[in-house]
Amino acid sequence: MDLTQKPYNLTSEESKQIKAQVKALSLDEKIGQLFFVIGQEEADLPDFIKKYQPGGLMYRPDTASKMASKMKLAQKISPIPPFLAANLESGGNGLLTDGTWVGMPLGIAATDNWQNAYHLGLISGQEASQVGGNMAFAPIADIDMNFRNPITNTRTFGNEPRRVLKMVQAQMKGLTENKVIPVIKHFPGDGVDERDQHLVASINSLSKDEWMKSFGHTYQQLIKEGAPVMMIGHIMQPAWEKYLQPEISDSQLRPASSSKLLINGLLREILGFQGLAITDATPMIGYNTALARQELLPATINAGIDMILFNKNIDEDFHFIKKAIANGTLPMTRVDEAVTRILATKVSQKIMTTDKKVLRLVPDKLAIDWKDHQEIAATIANEAVTLVKDRDQLLPITPKKYPRLRLVVLGDHNDGGFNEGGSVTELFQKGLKKRGFKVSLYDHKQLDFHEIFEEGVADLKEKFDLCLYIANVETASNQTTTRLDWIHLMAADAPWFMKSIPTVFVSTANPYHLFDIPNVSTYVNAYTGNPVTVQAVLDKLSGHSEFLGKNPVDPFCNDFSTKL
Repeated sequence: MDLTQKPYNLTSEESKQIKAQVKALSLDEKIGQLFFVIGQEEADLPDFIKKYQPGGLMYRPDTASKMASKMKLAQKISPIPPFLAANLESGGNGLLTDGTWVGMPLGIAATDNWQNAYHLGLISGQEASQVGGNMAFAPIADIDMNFRNPITNTRTFGNEPRRVLKMVQAQMKGLTENKVIPVIKHFPGDGVDERDQHLVASINSLSKDEWMKSFGHTYQQLIKEGAPVMMIGHIMQPAWEKYLQPEISDSQLRPASSSKLLINGLLREILGFQGLAITDATPMIGYNTALARQELLPATINAGIDMILFNKNIDEDFHFIKKAIANGTLPMTRVDEAVTRILATKVSQKIMTTDKKVLRLVPDKLAIDWKDHQEIAATIANEAVTLVKDRDQLLPITPKKYPRLRLVVLGDHNDGGFNEGGSVTELFQKGLKKRGFKVSLYDHKQLDFHEIFEEGVADLKEKFDLCLYIANVETASNQTTTRLDWIHLMAADAPWFMKSIPTVFVSTANPYHLFDIPNVSTYVNAYTGNPVTVQAVLDKLSGHSEFLGKNPVDPFCNDFSTKL
Protein backbone atom coordinates (compact mmCIF):
# COMPACT_ATOMS: atom_id res chain seq x y z
CA MET A 1 0.00 0.00 0.00
CA ASP A 2 1.52 3.27 -1.17
CA LEU A 3 0.59 6.03 1.27
CA THR A 4 2.26 8.65 -0.90
CA GLN A 5 -0.56 8.24 -3.46
CA LYS A 6 -4.24 9.28 -3.38
CA PRO A 7 -6.11 9.66 -1.16
CA TYR A 8 -3.34 10.01 1.45
CA ASN A 9 -0.63 11.96 -0.39
CA LEU A 10 1.79 11.57 2.53
CA THR A 11 5.55 11.99 2.37
CA SER A 12 7.81 8.95 2.37
CA GLU A 13 8.90 9.82 5.90
CA GLU A 14 5.31 10.09 7.14
CA SER A 15 4.52 6.75 5.53
CA LYS A 16 7.49 5.12 7.24
CA GLN A 17 6.48 6.58 10.64
CA ILE A 18 2.88 5.36 10.32
CA LYS A 19 3.97 1.84 9.48
CA ALA A 20 6.30 1.91 12.47
CA GLN A 21 3.42 3.04 14.70
CA VAL A 22 1.27 0.17 13.47
CA LYS A 23 4.05 -2.30 14.20
CA ALA A 24 4.44 -0.93 17.75
CA LEU A 25 0.75 -1.29 18.67
CA SER A 26 -0.38 -4.21 20.80
CA LEU A 27 -2.93 -6.67 19.44
CA ASP A 28 -5.73 -5.19 21.56
CA GLU A 29 -4.85 -1.67 20.40
CA LYS A 30 -5.02 -2.78 16.78
CA ILE A 31 -8.38 -4.50 17.26
CA GLY A 32 -9.72 -1.41 19.04
CA GLN A 33 -8.89 0.74 16.01
CA LEU A 34 -11.10 -1.48 13.84
CA PHE A 35 -14.22 -0.47 15.79
CA PHE A 36 -16.25 2.68 15.16
CA VAL A 37 -18.59 2.84 18.15
CA ILE A 38 -21.55 4.91 19.30
CA GLY A 39 -20.41 7.89 21.39
CA GLN A 40 -20.70 7.28 25.11
CA GLU A 41 -21.88 9.64 27.83
CA GLU A 42 -19.06 11.54 29.54
CA ALA A 43 -19.38 9.64 32.81
CA ASP A 44 -18.87 6.30 31.01
CA LEU A 45 -16.31 7.39 28.46
CA PRO A 46 -12.99 7.10 30.40
CA ASP A 47 -13.48 3.44 31.33
CA PHE A 48 -14.85 2.62 27.89
CA ILE A 49 -11.92 4.14 25.99
CA LYS A 50 -9.37 2.63 28.38
CA LYS A 51 -10.84 -0.82 27.75
CA TYR A 52 -11.53 -0.72 24.01
CA GLN A 53 -9.50 2.20 22.52
CA PRO A 54 -11.89 2.53 19.55
CA GLY A 55 -10.76 4.08 16.29
CA GLY A 56 -13.84 6.26 16.01
CA LEU A 57 -16.95 7.45 17.83
CA MET A 58 -20.21 8.44 16.14
CA TYR A 59 -22.51 10.83 18.00
CA ARG A 60 -26.24 11.49 17.95
CA PRO A 61 -27.31 15.15 18.30
CA ASP A 62 -26.98 17.10 21.55
CA THR A 63 -26.60 20.80 22.38
CA ALA A 64 -23.46 22.51 21.12
CA SER A 65 -22.08 23.05 24.62
CA LYS A 66 -22.62 19.43 25.66
CA MET A 67 -21.24 18.07 22.41
CA ALA A 68 -18.10 20.20 22.72
CA SER A 69 -17.57 18.84 26.22
CA LYS A 70 -18.05 15.23 25.10
CA MET A 71 -15.66 15.52 22.18
CA LYS A 72 -13.05 17.40 24.17
CA LEU A 73 -13.02 14.56 26.70
CA ALA A 74 -12.79 11.94 23.95
CA GLN A 75 -9.75 13.72 22.49
CA LYS A 76 -8.10 14.08 25.88
CA ILE A 77 -8.32 10.47 27.00
CA SER A 78 -7.87 8.56 23.72
CA PRO A 79 -4.34 7.17 23.23
CA ILE A 80 -4.85 7.53 19.47
CA PRO A 81 -7.01 10.52 18.45
CA PRO A 82 -10.36 9.13 17.25
CA PHE A 83 -12.61 9.95 14.35
CA LEU A 84 -15.53 11.96 15.80
CA ALA A 85 -18.43 11.59 13.40
CA ALA A 86 -22.10 12.40 12.90
CA ASN A 87 -24.76 12.05 10.19
CA LEU A 88 -24.33 15.50 8.66
CA GLU A 89 -26.63 14.73 5.75
CA SER A 90 -28.90 17.79 5.87
CA GLY A 91 -27.11 20.27 8.12
CA GLY A 92 -25.40 20.83 11.46
CA ASN A 93 -28.54 19.45 13.13
CA GLY A 94 -27.10 15.99 12.47
CA LEU A 95 -24.72 16.66 15.38
CA LEU A 96 -26.23 19.59 17.27
CA THR A 97 -29.81 19.90 18.47
CA ASP A 98 -29.33 23.66 18.16
CA GLY A 99 -27.58 23.30 14.80
CA THR A 100 -28.94 24.45 11.45
CA TRP A 101 -31.29 22.18 9.53
CA VAL A 102 -30.30 23.45 6.09
CA GLY A 103 -32.52 21.19 4.02
CA MET A 104 -32.84 17.62 2.83
CA PRO A 105 -30.54 16.75 -0.09
CA LEU A 106 -33.50 16.29 -2.44
CA GLY A 107 -34.59 19.85 -1.68
CA ILE A 108 -31.07 21.01 -2.51
CA ALA A 109 -31.33 19.11 -5.80
CA ALA A 110 -34.67 20.80 -6.55
CA THR A 111 -32.90 24.18 -6.56
CA ASP A 112 -30.74 22.83 -9.41
CA ASN A 113 -27.91 24.93 -8.00
CA TRP A 114 -24.73 23.12 -6.96
CA GLN A 115 -23.73 26.10 -4.80
CA ASN A 116 -26.56 25.22 -2.44
CA ALA A 117 -25.01 21.77 -1.99
CA TYR A 118 -21.73 23.53 -1.23
CA HIS A 119 -23.50 25.66 1.40
CA LEU A 120 -25.00 22.48 2.88
CA GLY A 121 -21.49 21.07 3.35
CA LEU A 122 -20.07 24.41 4.46
CA ILE A 123 -22.67 25.00 7.20
CA SER A 124 -22.53 21.38 8.39
CA GLY A 125 -18.75 21.51 8.48
CA GLN A 126 -18.56 24.84 10.29
CA GLU A 127 -20.99 23.79 12.99
CA ALA A 128 -19.49 20.34 13.48
CA SER A 129 -15.86 21.47 13.57
CA GLN A 130 -16.65 24.12 16.18
CA VAL A 131 -17.50 21.40 18.70
CA GLY A 132 -14.76 18.97 17.67
CA GLY A 133 -16.46 16.94 14.94
CA ASN A 134 -13.95 15.81 12.34
CA MET A 135 -15.95 13.39 10.16
CA ALA A 136 -19.32 13.46 8.38
CA PHE A 137 -21.23 10.35 7.40
CA ALA A 138 -22.19 12.26 4.24
CA PRO A 139 -22.62 13.01 1.38
CA ILE A 140 -25.12 10.43 0.16
CA ALA A 141 -24.20 9.38 -3.37
CA ASP A 142 -27.19 7.04 -3.77
CA ILE A 143 -29.46 7.51 -6.79
CA ASP A 144 -33.21 7.43 -6.15
CA MET A 145 -34.20 5.17 -9.05
CA ASN A 146 -37.16 3.48 -7.36
CA PHE A 147 -39.88 5.68 -5.88
CA ARG A 148 -40.93 2.80 -3.64
CA ASN A 149 -37.57 2.74 -1.85
CA PRO A 150 -38.35 3.71 1.77
CA ILE A 151 -34.88 4.79 2.85
CA THR A 152 -33.30 6.88 0.06
CA ASN A 153 -36.05 9.29 -1.03
CA THR A 154 -35.35 12.85 0.19
CA ARG A 155 -31.96 11.79 1.59
CA THR A 156 -30.61 11.65 -1.99
CA PHE A 157 -29.85 14.29 -4.60
CA GLY A 158 -32.43 12.73 -6.92
CA ASN A 159 -32.56 10.26 -9.78
CA GLU A 160 -30.22 11.87 -12.32
CA PRO A 161 -26.64 10.57 -11.94
CA ARG A 162 -24.94 13.70 -13.30
CA ARG A 163 -26.77 15.95 -10.85
CA VAL A 164 -26.08 13.57 -7.98
CA LEU A 165 -22.35 13.63 -8.75
CA LYS A 166 -22.20 17.41 -9.03
CA MET A 167 -24.11 17.91 -5.76
CA VAL A 168 -21.99 15.33 -3.92
CA GLN A 169 -18.80 17.02 -5.12
CA ALA A 170 -20.06 20.40 -3.92
CA GLN A 171 -21.14 19.12 -0.50
CA MET A 172 -17.74 17.45 -0.09
CA LYS A 173 -16.01 20.74 -0.89
CA GLY A 174 -17.93 22.56 1.84
CA LEU A 175 -17.10 19.86 4.38
CA THR A 176 -13.40 19.60 3.54
CA GLU A 177 -12.94 23.38 3.65
CA ASN A 178 -13.90 23.08 7.31
CA LYS A 179 -11.56 20.13 7.92
CA VAL A 180 -14.43 17.66 8.26
CA ILE A 181 -13.77 14.36 6.48
CA PRO A 182 -16.53 13.39 4.02
CA VAL A 183 -17.66 9.77 3.94
CA ILE A 184 -19.31 8.75 0.65
CA LYS A 185 -22.22 6.37 1.19
CA HIS A 186 -23.63 3.74 0.56
CA PHE A 187 -21.45 1.66 -1.82
CA PRO A 188 -22.43 -0.14 -4.07
CA GLY A 189 -25.45 2.17 -4.16
CA ASP A 190 -28.92 2.30 -2.65
CA GLY A 191 -32.11 3.42 -4.38
CA VAL A 192 -32.78 0.52 -6.77
CA ASP A 193 -34.51 -1.94 -4.44
CA GLU A 194 -37.77 -1.10 -2.66
CA ARG A 195 -36.54 -2.53 0.63
CA ASP A 196 -34.52 -1.09 3.52
CA GLN A 197 -31.06 -2.51 4.26
CA HIS A 198 -31.80 -2.01 7.97
CA LEU A 199 -34.25 -4.90 7.61
CA VAL A 200 -32.90 -7.03 4.74
CA ALA A 201 -29.81 -7.25 2.59
CA SER A 202 -31.23 -5.14 -0.23
CA ILE A 203 -30.23 -5.54 -3.88
CA ASN A 204 -28.78 -3.18 -6.45
CA SER A 205 -30.12 -5.17 -9.40
CA LEU A 206 -28.60 -3.12 -12.23
CA SER A 207 -26.59 -4.91 -14.89
CA LYS A 208 -22.83 -4.50 -14.84
CA ASP A 209 -22.95 -1.88 -17.62
CA GLU A 210 -25.97 -0.04 -16.16
CA TRP A 211 -24.18 0.14 -12.82
CA MET A 212 -20.99 1.51 -14.37
CA LYS A 213 -22.93 4.24 -16.21
CA SER A 214 -24.64 5.39 -13.02
CA PHE A 215 -23.34 4.45 -9.58
CA GLY A 216 -19.99 3.26 -10.90
CA HIS A 217 -19.33 6.50 -12.77
CA THR A 218 -20.10 8.50 -9.62
CA TYR A 219 -17.73 6.46 -7.45
CA GLN A 220 -15.04 6.46 -10.13
CA GLN A 221 -15.05 10.24 -10.39
CA LEU A 222 -15.01 10.74 -6.62
CA ILE A 223 -12.14 8.29 -6.25
CA LYS A 224 -10.13 10.08 -8.96
CA GLU A 225 -10.66 13.33 -7.05
CA GLY A 226 -9.29 11.78 -3.85
CA ALA A 227 -12.36 10.79 -1.82
CA PRO A 228 -10.81 9.60 1.46
CA VAL A 229 -13.51 7.34 2.93
CA MET A 230 -16.33 5.11 1.69
CA MET A 231 -19.18 3.67 3.73
CA ILE A 232 -20.12 0.18 2.58
CA GLY A 233 -23.79 -0.77 2.57
CA HIS A 234 -25.48 -4.07 3.29
CA ILE A 235 -26.46 -4.06 -0.37
CA MET A 236 -25.88 -6.78 -2.96
CA GLN A 237 -24.70 -6.19 -6.52
CA PRO A 238 -25.17 -9.62 -8.14
CA ALA A 239 -24.17 -8.61 -11.67
CA TRP A 240 -20.67 -7.58 -10.59
CA GLU A 241 -20.13 -10.55 -8.27
CA LYS A 242 -21.13 -12.91 -11.08
CA TYR A 243 -18.86 -11.11 -13.53
CA LEU A 244 -15.89 -11.33 -11.17
CA GLN A 245 -16.62 -14.95 -10.23
CA PRO A 246 -18.75 -16.56 -12.99
CA GLU A 247 -19.17 -19.84 -11.12
CA ILE A 248 -20.67 -18.21 -8.01
CA SER A 249 -24.09 -19.51 -6.99
CA ASP A 250 -26.96 -17.32 -5.85
CA SER A 251 -26.60 -18.67 -2.32
CA GLN A 252 -23.00 -17.43 -2.22
CA LEU A 253 -23.87 -13.85 -3.14
CA ARG A 254 -23.08 -11.38 -0.35
CA PRO A 255 -23.96 -7.81 0.50
CA ALA A 256 -20.99 -5.54 -0.12
CA SER A 257 -20.29 -5.28 3.63
CA SER A 258 -18.94 -8.84 3.59
CA SER A 259 -18.13 -9.38 -0.09
CA LYS A 260 -14.47 -9.71 -1.06
CA LEU A 261 -15.57 -9.57 -4.70
CA LEU A 262 -17.28 -6.20 -4.30
CA ILE A 263 -14.66 -4.59 -2.02
CA ASN A 264 -11.25 -6.01 -2.93
CA GLY A 265 -12.47 -6.77 -6.45
CA LEU A 266 -14.76 -4.01 -7.67
CA LEU A 267 -14.07 -1.09 -5.30
CA ARG A 268 -10.32 -1.48 -4.82
CA GLU A 269 -8.98 -3.21 -7.94
CA ILE A 270 -11.36 -2.03 -10.67
CA LEU A 271 -12.32 1.42 -9.36
CA GLY A 272 -8.93 1.99 -7.74
CA PHE A 273 -10.05 3.05 -4.26
CA GLN A 274 -7.24 2.70 -1.71
CA GLY A 275 -8.79 4.82 1.02
CA LEU A 276 -10.58 3.89 4.22
CA ALA A 277 -13.65 1.63 3.99
CA ILE A 278 -16.18 1.58 6.84
CA THR A 279 -19.26 -0.62 7.06
CA ASP A 280 -22.69 0.83 7.56
CA ALA A 281 -24.09 -0.01 11.01
CA THR A 282 -23.52 -3.69 11.74
CA PRO A 283 -26.52 -4.18 14.07
CA MET A 284 -28.68 -3.91 10.91
CA ILE A 285 -30.46 -7.09 9.88
CA GLY A 286 -29.16 -6.62 6.34
CA TYR A 287 -25.64 -7.16 7.64
CA ASN A 288 -26.31 -10.08 9.95
CA THR A 289 -28.21 -12.23 7.43
CA ALA A 290 -25.01 -13.03 5.53
CA LEU A 291 -23.33 -15.26 8.14
CA ALA A 292 -23.26 -15.99 11.85
CA ARG A 293 -21.73 -12.92 13.48
CA GLN A 294 -18.64 -14.73 14.74
CA GLU A 295 -17.82 -15.62 11.10
CA LEU A 296 -19.17 -12.37 9.66
CA LEU A 297 -16.94 -9.87 11.46
CA PRO A 298 -13.66 -11.50 10.36
CA ALA A 299 -15.11 -11.99 6.86
CA THR A 300 -15.83 -8.25 6.74
CA ILE A 301 -12.21 -7.33 7.46
CA ASN A 302 -10.98 -10.05 5.09
CA ALA A 303 -13.20 -8.59 2.35
CA GLY A 304 -11.12 -5.42 2.38
CA ILE A 305 -13.16 -3.30 4.80
CA ASP A 306 -11.17 -1.52 7.51
CA MET A 307 -13.64 -0.47 10.20
CA ILE A 308 -16.77 -1.98 11.75
CA LEU A 309 -19.52 0.50 12.56
CA PHE A 310 -21.41 -0.08 15.85
CA ASN A 311 -21.90 -3.19 17.91
CA LYS A 312 -24.61 -5.07 19.73
CA ASN A 313 -22.20 -6.39 22.36
CA ILE A 314 -18.72 -4.96 21.90
CA ASP A 315 -17.13 -7.52 24.23
CA GLU A 316 -18.51 -10.28 22.05
CA ASP A 317 -17.47 -8.59 18.79
CA PHE A 318 -13.98 -7.88 20.16
CA HIS A 319 -13.69 -11.57 21.12
CA PHE A 320 -14.82 -12.72 17.65
CA ILE A 321 -12.09 -10.69 15.97
CA LYS A 322 -9.43 -11.76 18.45
CA LYS A 323 -10.39 -15.41 18.10
CA ALA A 324 -10.26 -15.21 14.29
CA ILE A 325 -6.76 -13.74 14.48
CA ALA A 326 -5.66 -16.47 16.89
CA ASN A 327 -6.92 -19.33 14.70
CA GLY A 328 -5.64 -17.78 11.47
CA THR A 329 -9.04 -17.03 9.92
CA LEU A 330 -8.16 -13.34 9.96
CA PRO A 331 -4.49 -12.87 8.99
CA MET A 332 -2.46 -10.33 10.94
CA THR A 333 -1.29 -8.86 7.63
CA ARG A 334 -4.90 -7.89 6.82
CA VAL A 335 -5.41 -6.38 10.28
CA ASP A 336 -2.19 -4.37 9.92
CA GLU A 337 -3.30 -3.16 6.49
CA ALA A 338 -6.62 -1.97 7.92
CA VAL A 339 -4.97 -0.22 10.88
CA THR A 340 -2.45 1.39 8.52
CA ARG A 341 -5.30 2.87 6.48
CA ILE A 342 -6.98 4.11 9.67
CA LEU A 343 -3.86 5.87 10.98
CA ALA A 344 -2.89 7.15 7.53
CA THR A 345 -6.34 8.70 7.12
CA LYS A 346 -6.06 10.38 10.52
CA VAL A 347 -2.64 11.79 9.64
CA SER A 348 -3.47 12.83 6.07
CA GLN A 349 -6.72 14.48 7.19
CA LYS A 350 -4.84 16.40 9.91
CA ILE A 351 -6.57 14.77 12.89
CA MET A 352 -3.25 13.73 14.40
CA THR A 353 0.49 13.77 13.88
CA THR A 354 2.51 10.68 13.06
CA ASP A 355 3.38 10.42 16.76
CA LYS A 356 -0.35 10.39 17.69
CA LYS A 357 -0.74 13.95 18.97
CA VAL A 358 -4.10 15.68 18.47
CA LEU A 359 -3.85 18.35 15.78
CA ARG A 360 -7.30 19.93 16.07
CA LEU A 361 -8.37 20.53 19.64
CA VAL A 362 -11.97 21.47 20.42
CA PRO A 363 -12.16 25.29 20.54
CA ASP A 364 -12.74 26.83 23.97
CA LYS A 365 -15.43 29.13 22.59
CA LEU A 366 -18.08 28.55 19.95
CA ALA A 367 -17.94 30.91 16.98
CA ILE A 368 -20.97 29.97 14.88
CA ASP A 369 -22.99 32.54 12.98
CA TRP A 370 -26.36 30.87 13.47
CA LYS A 371 -28.27 33.82 11.94
CA ASP A 372 -26.25 33.75 8.74
CA HIS A 373 -26.78 29.99 8.44
CA GLN A 374 -30.53 30.36 8.89
CA GLU A 375 -30.63 33.00 6.16
CA ILE A 376 -28.87 30.64 3.77
CA ALA A 377 -31.33 27.87 4.69
CA ALA A 378 -34.23 30.24 3.97
CA THR A 379 -32.79 31.11 0.55
CA ILE A 380 -32.45 27.41 -0.27
CA ALA A 381 -36.04 26.74 0.84
CA ASN A 382 -37.31 29.54 -1.39
CA GLU A 383 -35.54 27.99 -4.38
CA ALA A 384 -36.54 24.40 -3.56
CA VAL A 385 -40.33 24.34 -3.11
CA THR A 386 -41.82 22.86 -6.30
CA LEU A 387 -45.30 23.17 -7.79
CA VAL A 388 -45.95 19.79 -9.39
CA LYS A 389 -49.47 20.50 -10.65
CA ASP A 390 -52.37 22.93 -10.24
CA ARG A 391 -54.97 21.42 -12.53
CA ASP A 392 -57.93 23.55 -11.46
CA GLN A 393 -55.90 26.70 -10.86
CA LEU A 394 -56.72 26.84 -7.17
CA LEU A 395 -53.64 28.93 -6.49
CA PRO A 396 -53.08 31.42 -5.07
CA ILE A 397 -54.93 30.65 -1.84
CA THR A 398 -56.18 33.87 -0.27
CA PRO A 399 -58.58 34.64 2.61
CA LYS A 400 -60.84 36.35 0.09
CA LYS A 401 -61.20 33.23 -2.07
CA TYR A 402 -61.12 30.64 0.71
CA PRO A 403 -61.74 32.27 4.10
CA ARG A 404 -62.22 28.99 5.98
CA LEU A 405 -59.53 26.32 5.71
CA ARG A 406 -59.56 22.79 7.02
CA LEU A 407 -55.97 21.81 7.84
CA VAL A 408 -55.20 18.07 7.82
CA VAL A 409 -51.66 17.03 8.81
CA LEU A 410 -50.52 13.46 8.09
CA GLY A 411 -47.65 11.55 9.64
CA ASP A 412 -46.55 14.25 12.07
CA HIS A 413 -44.57 12.03 14.44
CA ASN A 414 -41.02 10.89 15.18
CA ASP A 415 -41.00 7.17 14.42
CA GLY A 416 -37.90 5.68 12.79
CA GLY A 417 -34.29 6.70 12.64
CA PHE A 418 -33.89 9.60 10.20
CA ASN A 419 -36.64 12.01 11.18
CA GLU A 420 -35.12 15.45 11.34
CA GLY A 421 -37.46 18.06 12.68
CA GLY A 422 -40.60 16.63 14.22
CA SER A 423 -43.97 18.38 13.98
CA VAL A 424 -45.03 20.87 11.33
CA THR A 425 -48.62 21.19 12.53
CA GLU A 426 -48.16 24.26 14.68
CA LEU A 427 -46.00 25.98 12.07
CA PHE A 428 -48.67 25.68 9.40
CA GLN A 429 -51.57 26.45 11.73
CA LYS A 430 -49.99 29.66 13.05
CA GLY A 431 -48.75 30.71 9.63
CA LEU A 432 -52.18 30.36 8.03
CA LYS A 433 -53.92 32.25 10.84
CA LYS A 434 -51.34 35.02 10.57
CA ARG A 435 -52.26 35.35 6.89
CA GLY A 436 -55.93 35.88 7.78
CA PHE A 437 -57.47 32.44 7.33
CA LYS A 438 -59.93 30.89 9.74
CA VAL A 439 -58.26 27.52 10.32
CA SER A 440 -59.93 24.38 11.66
CA LEU A 441 -57.40 21.66 12.47
CA TYR A 442 -58.70 18.19 11.70
CA ASP A 443 -58.46 15.87 14.70
CA HIS A 444 -59.42 12.27 14.02
CA LYS A 445 -59.51 11.59 17.77
CA GLN A 446 -62.58 13.83 18.07
CA LEU A 447 -64.68 12.24 15.32
CA ASP A 448 -68.16 10.87 15.92
CA PHE A 449 -70.26 8.35 13.98
CA HIS A 450 -72.06 11.06 12.00
CA GLU A 451 -68.88 12.70 10.71
CA ILE A 452 -67.30 9.41 9.72
CA PHE A 453 -70.23 7.69 8.07
CA GLU A 454 -73.02 10.18 7.32
CA GLU A 455 -71.68 13.63 6.44
CA GLY A 456 -72.10 14.68 2.82
CA VAL A 457 -70.65 17.44 0.67
CA ALA A 458 -73.13 20.04 1.86
CA ASP A 459 -72.28 19.30 5.49
CA LEU A 460 -68.59 19.80 4.79
CA LYS A 461 -69.16 22.99 2.80
CA GLU A 462 -70.78 24.42 5.90
CA LYS A 463 -67.42 23.91 7.67
CA PHE A 464 -64.69 24.88 5.19
CA ASP A 465 -64.05 26.37 1.75
CA LEU A 466 -60.78 24.58 1.01
CA CYS A 467 -59.01 21.59 2.50
CA LEU A 468 -55.24 21.80 2.84
CA TYR A 469 -53.46 18.50 3.37
CA ILE A 470 -49.90 18.58 4.72
CA ALA A 471 -48.04 15.22 4.55
CA ASN A 472 -45.03 15.07 6.85
CA VAL A 473 -44.43 11.36 6.29
CA GLU A 474 -40.67 11.32 6.68
CA THR A 475 -38.16 8.82 5.42
CA ALA A 476 -37.07 6.73 8.38
CA SER A 477 -35.04 3.59 8.99
CA ASN A 478 -36.54 0.26 9.94
CA GLN A 479 -39.81 0.74 8.10
CA THR A 480 -41.00 -0.80 4.87
CA THR A 481 -42.99 2.06 3.38
CA THR A 482 -43.27 5.83 3.19
CA ARG A 483 -46.60 5.63 1.38
CA LEU A 484 -49.86 7.29 2.45
CA ASP A 485 -51.41 4.74 4.76
CA TRP A 486 -54.77 6.46 5.17
CA ILE A 487 -56.21 4.09 7.75
CA HIS A 488 -53.37 4.72 10.18
CA LEU A 489 -52.55 8.29 9.27
CA MET A 490 -55.94 9.85 9.77
CA ALA A 491 -58.74 7.34 10.30
CA ALA A 492 -61.68 7.55 7.86
CA ASP A 493 -61.25 11.05 6.49
CA ALA A 494 -59.33 10.44 3.27
CA PRO A 495 -60.24 13.21 0.78
CA TRP A 496 -63.26 11.58 -0.87
CA PHE A 497 -64.64 15.09 -1.39
CA MET A 498 -61.78 16.54 -3.47
CA LYS A 499 -63.81 16.75 -6.71
CA SER A 500 -66.46 18.76 -4.86
CA ILE A 501 -64.43 20.95 -2.50
CA PRO A 502 -61.11 22.60 -3.47
CA THR A 503 -58.29 20.45 -2.12
CA VAL A 504 -54.57 21.22 -2.03
CA PHE A 505 -51.89 18.70 -1.04
CA VAL A 506 -48.40 19.67 0.18
CA SER A 507 -45.68 17.14 0.98
CA THR A 508 -42.89 18.30 3.28
CA ALA A 509 -41.02 15.01 3.36
CA ASN A 510 -41.68 12.70 0.40
CA PRO A 511 -41.93 13.65 -3.29
CA TYR A 512 -43.97 10.63 -4.38
CA HIS A 513 -47.31 10.99 -2.60
CA LEU A 514 -49.15 11.67 -5.88
CA PHE A 515 -49.04 7.93 -6.45
CA ASP A 516 -51.50 7.53 -3.55
CA ILE A 517 -53.58 10.65 -4.21
CA PRO A 518 -53.39 10.96 -8.02
CA ASN A 519 -56.61 12.88 -8.59
CA VAL A 520 -55.87 15.82 -6.33
CA SER A 521 -55.99 19.12 -8.18
CA THR A 522 -53.00 20.89 -6.67
CA TYR A 523 -49.84 19.21 -5.44
CA VAL A 524 -46.64 20.80 -4.02
CA ASN A 525 -43.34 19.17 -2.99
CA ALA A 526 -41.33 20.91 -0.28
CA TYR A 527 -38.86 18.09 0.59
CA THR A 528 -38.01 19.45 4.07
CA GLY A 529 -40.15 20.15 7.15
CA ASN A 530 -38.00 22.87 8.70
CA PRO A 531 -39.50 26.26 9.68
CA VAL A 532 -37.95 28.18 6.76
CA THR A 533 -39.45 25.73 4.28
CA VAL A 534 -42.90 25.98 5.88
CA GLN A 535 -42.59 29.76 5.55
CA ALA A 536 -41.62 29.41 1.90
CA VAL A 537 -44.55 27.07 1.21
CA LEU A 538 -47.04 29.50 2.77
CA ASP A 539 -45.58 32.42 0.82
CA LYS A 540 -45.93 30.53 -2.45
CA LEU A 541 -49.39 29.11 -1.77
CA SER A 542 -50.66 32.60 -1.00
CA GLY A 543 -49.04 34.13 -4.09
CA HIS A 544 -46.44 36.24 -2.29
CA SER A 545 -43.58 34.51 -4.09
CA GLU A 546 -43.27 32.29 -7.15
CA PHE A 547 -42.49 28.59 -7.25
CA LEU A 548 -38.85 28.13 -8.29
CA GLY A 549 -38.14 24.44 -7.62
CA LYS A 550 -37.50 21.94 -10.42
CA ASN A 551 -38.49 18.29 -10.05
CA PRO A 552 -35.31 16.34 -9.11
CA VAL A 553 -37.23 13.04 -9.45
CA ASP A 554 -40.38 11.97 -11.28
CA PRO A 555 -43.17 12.97 -8.86
CA PHE A 556 -45.72 11.41 -11.22
CA CYS A 557 -44.13 7.98 -10.56
CA ASN A 558 -44.41 7.05 -14.26
CA ASP A 559 -48.17 6.70 -13.82
CA PHE A 560 -50.63 8.38 -16.22
CA SER A 561 -53.33 8.90 -13.58
CA THR A 562 -51.13 11.18 -11.48
CA LYS A 563 -51.00 13.70 -14.33
CA LEU A 564 -54.77 13.98 -14.70
